[in-house]
Formats: sequence, structure tokens, C-alpha cells
Amino acid sequence: MKAAVFHGRGDIRLEDVPPPEPGAGELLVRVTGVGICGTDASEYAAGPQMFPIHHADPVTGHSGPMVPGHEFAGVVAGTGRGVAGFAEGDPVACGAGVSCGTCGACAAGRSNLCERYWTVGLQRDGALAEFTAVPAAACVNLAERALASDVAAMAQPMSIAVHATVRGRLGAGEEAVVVGTGGIGAFVVSAAVRCGAAVTGVDRDPDRLAVAEALGADATVAAQPDVPLVELLGGCSPTVVFECTGVPAMVAEATDLVRPGGRVVVVGLQEAPVAVDLRSLALREKELIGTLAHTFGGDFGIAVEMLESGGDVWRLLAPSVLPLEDLVTGGLEPMVAGGPRPIKTLFDPWIDAPRPTVTG
Repeated sequence: MKAAVFHGRGDIRLEDVPPPEPGAGELLVRVTGVGICGTDASEYAAGPQMFPIHHADPVTGHSGPMVPGHEFAGVVAGTGRGVAGFAEGDPVACGAGVSCGTCGACAAGRSNLCERYWTVGLQRDGALAEFTAVPAAACVNLAERALASDVAAMAQPMSIAVHATVRGRLGAGEEAVVVGTGGIGAFVVSAAVRCGAAVTGVDRDPDRLAVAEALGADATVAAQPDVPLVELLGGCSPTVVFECTGVPAMVAEATDLVRPGGRVVVVGLQEAPVAVDLRSLALREKELIGTLAHTFGGDFGIAVEMLESGGDVWRLLAPSVLPLEDLVTGGLEPMVAGGPRPIKTLFDPWIDAPRPTVTG
């Protein structure tokens, strides 16, 4: 089968490799759509960091060249021993995160903090290939849903956004600011709107702000260099701020912006420690909250429902689908360079030329 194989920093090759065999409890999935994110771009440009290329992963045991791809959907092409609830031909979306189900975190409903947590496409071969083998427990059967496969490939990032709003305890009638409306931030806007909050999106890119408006944001504000969020947003005093950029200064600025008793949810990953005014945090009872991935049982189903009801709006996030041959030049390198690009770049391993995204 055709697969994109990561060998090392700046080295992803399109290769012909044997298709995987599904193990016990696993599905063989014929991949119909797969997205890439900042993690994939970071591994390509500066890795391997998470990919187990030079050392075996302690949970999966994988070591050596690996197929990335953890945001995907497809069709069941086979099942391993002990699989129930899936049949060949069923469309599926995969959450990619795999937990043990028995440790303390899993028992508490926080499977994303599982002691043996691993992710398809990060710690074991993923979906930037024609076929992938994945645990059935990380997949949802879409046979009874009206959800296009291209849109279904966005269920994993949407579930991360849903989890971020859960972590922020965002409720109806609250005011939320989403800093950074590209990448995961666009999905956070959508998830925050679903909560019934009044949402303001902040970004430098006018096209991304337009997408935020289409996703239901009540207001959008164009970010300006060297203008702090407090000044940029005037009298805005949100109850929750979602920091989605990963820009170091934004954590402190978000903490300044949020009202007393409010919450700052750190969605964008920081490359190094950042300074925050902890005195103000304490005296004004502000909360700084981390968020990681998603819980499959709590977040993934909601994400699928949101995508199913969104219709053509998802084409604004991912206007086209590319062949695997364009992975580096059309996907990873533009993300690394930071230039103009779609919010979400999708790939279809079975095509040889770009095609429009199908949303219905």
C-alpha cells in the first residue's frame, strides 16, 4: 500500500509498504480522509520528539520509521479477533487516543491522563496511508449518521476543542474570548458557541476571523503587533479566555484580560516556560487551566454531532483535499513556514490530484 513514512527530521518519504494486520480488538480501516496539525509539522521540522524513531515507545513498542496521521476517518476493511459493533463497509471516525481503561485516571473518567496513554499516528503507525490498523475502542461507527467522510476526518480536532470548553467549564450566557482562530482555535470557537457563550475571536488573519464569524462568533477583533489584549479588546472582560496560539506573551495577556474569578484555558502548547503574574492570579482568584487531547467517551460523540449539523461551513476550514504526494509541499512545509494556508489541510490517500472537500 502507499504510505507516507517519517524517517527523521525533514525526511518523509512516500513508500510502498505492506498493509497492516488488525490485531485483537482492532479494525483495519481504509483511510478516506486524514488531517495534519501543528504536532505533525513540528515533528517534521524539529523531530523526532514524540515519534518513536530511535527508541522503542514504552507502551506500543514501536521503534523506527513510522507512518504519522492521527486525525482521520475511513471505512472498515477488516476486523481483528473479538471486535463487536463494526462490520466491513461501515464508515468510522477515529479518536486516535488509546487508554488502558483500568488505571486511576481511566476510572475517574479522565482517560486522556491514562498511565499508558498512546496515540495512533504519534506512538504507532497512523493514517497517512491507504490503510491503518486501529483499536475499535477508539472509533465511532458512523453507519447511522449523515456525515461526509471528509468532515468526519475533523472529528479528532473538534473533540479536542470540546474538551477545552469542558475544562474551562464554559456555560450559557458567559463571555468567552478565543485568542487564535486558526488550527484548533477555529474548532474552539465552534465548541464555545455550542455552549451558549457570547464568543469573540481574535486573530491577525482576516480570513480566519471571517471563518470564526461563520462558525457563530458574536464578534471578531484583528490582533495588532505590540498591542496587548486588554487594550485591543477595550472594555471586554470575559469569564473565560482560550489561548490557542502558543505565543509566549499571550498567556500573561490572557490572564490580565480575564475578569476576577475567570478562567484561562491554555490550549496552544508553549515551547518554554512563560512568566505569569501569580500575585494577580491569587488576589483575583483567576484560574489557569491546562487541557490535553480529549476523553473519547465524554467528548468525541459531541464532536461528531457538531460536525454532522454544520453542513457546508466545514468547507471554509478545509476547502480542498490533497493527495499524499502533496503532503510535504502542500501541507507540512506551509505550516512550518507560517504563511497563508487553509485552517485545516486534509489528504486522501486514494487520489492523485487535489479535489474539493465533500461536506454532504
